[in-house]
Amino acid sequence: MQARMTNPVVTIPDAMQALLALSASAVKAGLPEPLLELISLRASQINGCGLCVDMHAHGLKQAGETDDRLFALASWREAPYFTDAERAALALTEAATRLSDRADPVPDEVWDEAARHYDKTALSALVIGIAMINAWNRINATTRQLAGSYRQ
Repeated sequence: MQARMTNPVVTIPDAMQALLALSASAVKAGLPEPLLELISLRASQINGCGLCVDMHAHGLKQAGETDDRLFALASWREAPYFTDAERAALALTEAATRLSDRADPVPDEVWDEAARHYDKTALSALVIGIAMINAWNRINATTRQLAGSYRQ
């Protein structure tokens, strides 16, 4: 397998800077980086972005994430390893990633549970983080960027 083209954000450096700046805004708003990595990994699993799955799994592992949580992330609803706040963030991530899967893409109960755990700023950062990983997934999956290629 090989990439279809050089990553578009490398070809258009202004795009890279803009995406990185928007992604960084979620961290600057105070959302914990491990949570952003966790939602990034889950959205990337759903979207089939090999580069992002590889990148975020490695990032979480390097940050000290446990194997139990990494291995169970795809089945987080059935796994005992996640807090209620993380579960709310993961549910919101899945809903916002799978927008076309239902008539009401982000049901009130999913939103309300996230809002119960995160204040306005954190919830805003969470929404931005989810949107950004979905943007990255779409760029990388469309152009078939390879897992591990970001390390070269």
